[in-house]
Amino acid sequence: MTPEERDELCFLPATDIVTGVADRRLSPVEIVDAVLDRMDEVNPLIGAFCTPAPEQARARAAALADHLARGGTPGPLTGVPLGVKDLIATAGLRTTSGSPAYRDHVPDEDDIVVERSVEAGAVVLGKTNTTEFGYSAVGHNPLFPPSRNPWSTGLTPGGSSAGSAAAVAAGLGPVALGSDGGCSLRVPAAFCELVGFKPSMGRVPVWPGCRDERFPGVSGWESLEHLGVLTRTVADTALMLSVLAGPDPRDRHSIPCHDVDWNTAVRRGTVEGCGGLRIAYSPDLGYLPVDPEVRAVVDDAVSVFRDLGCTVEETDPGWSDPAEAFQALITAETDLTGMRRLIDAHGPSMSPHLVSWMTREWTAQELTDANIARKALTNRMAAFMSRYDILITPTSAVPPFPVGIQGPGRIDGQRVTDTAWIGFNYPASLTGAPAVSLPAGRTPDGLPVGLQLIGGHLADGTVLRTAAAYEAIRPWAHRRPSLTGGRAVRERTADTVAP
Repeated sequence: MTPEERDELCFLPATDIVTGVADRRLSPVEIVDAVLDRMDEVNPLIGAFCTPAPEQARARAAALADHLARGGTPGPLTGVPLGVKDLIATAGLRTTSGSPAYRDHVPDEDDIVVERSVEAGAVVLGKTNTTEFGYSAVGHNPLFPPSRNPWSTGLTPGGSSAGSAAAVAAGLGPVALGSDGGCSLRVPAAFCELVGFKPSMGRVPVWPGCRDERFPGVSGWESLEHLGVLTRTVADTALMLSVLAGPDPRDRHSIPCHDVDWNTAVRRGTVEGCGGLRIAYSPDLGYLPVDPEVRAVVDDAVSVFRDLGCTVEETDPGWSDPAEAFQALITAETDLTGMRRLIDAHGPSMSPHLVSWMTREWTAQELTDANIARKALTNRMAAFMSRYDILITPTSAVPPFPVGIQGPGRIDGQRVTDTAWIGFNYPASLTGAPAVSLPAGRTPDGLPVGLQLIGGHLADGTVLRTAAAYEAIRPWAHRRPSLTGGRAVRERTADTVAP
């Protein structure tokens, strides 16, 4: 197999892999071997996988191939290579959560999303890098080399699902599991030109993860954590959700999903479009500074929805900035006693921003004020979304920035905190609304920009349908980063704009 033939397999969508395996045109072994071969070449450049599991993956692929050879029926994900974020438990496979405190931790059970993926026929390739306990929107931690953006390896892929995004963008599997408590699927999708869908709260069950009180650091984010996937196509997102979504008694937040057919929603968007939808566009939510180049790219992307027959109104929702409330709520849902024990034992080797965060003293009034702010935002958002089907914003206020920092100190000339750039993501996180980041386009320097679509309460199907309609007009999955000498270089196709 030539490198070009190998890479064609590596960049196949999951939907094509499933179809090819089902009709015996493709073998799980050849798919997994191709991806693992590319991983050997590319992973040292981008730090996507912190704990690869090639032997386990090859054994799994061989077992699936044998099952098919004996006349077995393929599952909905048979042969699909899968990366798993290192915050998500994998039985028998090291899960560090990006922290020195869990350097050698090997879970004794799979998270529900891993369990369901494997039962459906997916092949776990290994664990993908994350920030320490997910408390950052970039791609570095104290334990492993940083994850890097495949489009330009001096830049961050975003986080905290950093390795998952880098892997999928670089062709190391078509899909990867991730989580999103504040922005951690959507921001990496924006920075790596991917689809990052945060389902409604409870659509995809969580266990053990943040529901398991035994593991400080891992056990936070109780009312904020959403699990989902990073993909290169909207159809792959729907395919994965058709497997992952649905209630489980181990997660008290999980809900039935009989009201949404994930794959049908995408087919409707692709074939019928989304004409007639009422769309609100807020370029700054009324309180966030935005890089002018990001604003220009998103403005242009929004024009697609007008062309699709949607009613688009630029507006300010009239909400207050929930950033401080978000920070307080994360603290309130953390096992501070356990976290501070970890800091006492491992503090010098832990992330400085995390140590500072976990040792800050909050008053009871600050924490209760945060709960009230969340209620107010939820109520105002419900009233706002009663007038619209979709709210569009930028995903990130800035394009990707250099590896090693938490965020830019200025946006559009304004001095900002190092988390101000992710502020567009907080409303959907705090309210549990469904939201997706899609590729909006590129800055003049060729940097990816993300477009966020937010739906109303439990309107996951509407969000996916709208995303699919947009993708049909502005496709992106044909573009591939080309990694040479540790940096991304321009593809030799006319429509590729990699820096």
